[in-house]
Amino acid sequence: MMHISDSHNQKNSLFNAMNRFIGAVNNMDQTVMVPSLLRDVPLDEEEEVKTMSPIRTASNGSATYFQDGDMYNYYVLLKSIRNDIEWGVLQADDRRKEKMGVTALDISRIESDDDDLEKQFHYHLTGLHTVLSKLTRKANTLTNRYKQEIGIRDCGH
Repeated sequence: MMHISDSHNQKNSLFNAMNRFIGAVNNMDQTVMVPSLLRDVPLDEEEEVKTMSPIRTASNGSATYFQDGDMYNYYVLLKSIRNDIEWGVLQADDRRKEKMGVTALDISRIESDDDDLEKQFHYHLTGLHTVLSKLTRKANTLTNRYKQEIGIRDCGH
């Protein structure tokens, strides 16, 4: 029998956070029929100042830059992260290690520094959960803003 506290904890599980994120991105992807309409449209209506900032490092080591708040770039970023979650990032990591010349000996040295694995796990789990929640909100915001931009009524507000 499931207790109320178990239900609350399960709601906040990493698995459920990933499912909420993937669901929000799938909804965004199904709603946005013309992604090019998102170009140069700020995600937040109040945002007027745009700055360039690195958001992701490509597999070749170069940073990808985009204007903060541009809905198109958030759209591409969110879809890319969804694909990484669904299909994994190990292949990209392996290619990057090969290019950088990281050997099995280097990896074993890094892994030997793992003094408190439980502590590290909880730290990264908390961080991942927080990031997934923020990305889910961004995907939902982008979907609703797209609906506003093209004039769809009842945007879920």
